[in-house]
Amino acid sequence: MARLLRTVRNHWKKSTFGVCALSCGAKWVYNRHWKARNLFEKNAAPILHLSGFDVNVVKTDYEGQAKKLLELVEDTDLIIVAGGDGTLQEVVTGLLRRADVNNFSKIPIGFIPLGNMNSLSQTLYPAIDEKTRHIVHATLAILKGETVTLDVLEIKGDKEQPVFAVTGLRWGAYRDASSKLSKFWYLGPLKDKACHLFSMYKEWPQVYRASLAYLGPTERPPEESDEKPPRPGLWRRILRRLELYFSSPKEEQVPMEPEHWDEVEASAVEVTISTLNKQMDLTVRPRGSWAALPLTCFGLHDTVFRREGFIGSIKLPKSPSMSQSRPFHLQECFFSIDNEDYEAMSVDVKLLPRKLRFFCDSIKKQQMQR
Repeated sequence: MARLLRTVRNHWKKSTFGVCALSCGAKWVYNRHWKARNLFEKNAAPILHLSGFDVNVVKTDYEGQAKKLLELVEDTDLIIVAGGDGTLQEVVTGLLRRADVNNFSKIPIGFIPLGNMNSLSQTLYPAIDEKTRHIVHATLAILKGETVTLDVLEIKGDKEQPVFAVTGLRWGAYRDASSKLSKFWYLGPLKDKACHLFSMYKEWPQVYRASLAYLGPTERPPEESDEKPPRPGLWRRILRRLELYFSSPKEEQVPMEPEHWDEVEASAVEVTISTLNKQMDLTVRPRGSWAALPLTCFGLHDTVFRREGFIGSIKLPKSPSMSQSRPFHLQECFFSIDNEDYEAMSVDVKLLPRKLRFFCDSIKKQQMQR
């Protein structure tokens, strides 16, 4: 013990650096592996167990496990996802890959934001700075039962099964810089600035090129009501059957014309294909019954790239290359789906309007239904 104290006294600078590095490493391990679980067990789990529901908690141990569990789960009234964007994306993908997807997709989904990235949280719940209060508010909103239907993106490659997303697909300089944030953990609050700064000086201008093909928007299907219509009376059912029996035969359907694909060569700093789930600006949100995919391609000066990266919240500028489309083809790219990294491949992106129901706050629901 005396020898250890003598070493610390003689080499106090190295000892101080070692203690700081050890504490930062321990904090990183805690945030990565234990923080989300502790937040759920202390703030959300007691409320769920006291609500009167029969709650079955399943803890995932490795990446992709939630996707496999949702492909096998049976006989459940609702699904609650406690995690971040990655966990939610796995649950949505596993749910929509099921053979009985038409019936199982009607099960409402609750989202408790516990991850580092919780993109859908700002759509479903009011913004609360304190993490604990935000988790409690989200849990109580799930128990109140208010739901809203959201769009889903179906992203399919050439060989693999489709992946589903609720926010969108990103490809470009901002996405590449954000994916390297974990490498600068030792810089603490300066990691965002350092990440964008090093990314800019490593390669500028950062130009990404892709071949895009898209279709025009299609009519959005009407939202289905949860209430079942009452069964008509006996005489009304008899009259309806007689009317169908004596009615004239149906006219032959006119063959559909082949769809016309518009092709464009994109060259930009950032390309995003996203749903309107995160778009709460009602002046921008398309009115009427149109299902669309906002596509944004834009270029930036290096000073704008540094400034937006330093601020930490990227506001996409208005661009003339804004398209609203149906199925989508994207080639030669490196992208993120709901902030989860995927290898480069050519993909087809298709919008599934009003595909899933999510629990939400009543105030947020009123804002989206204006």
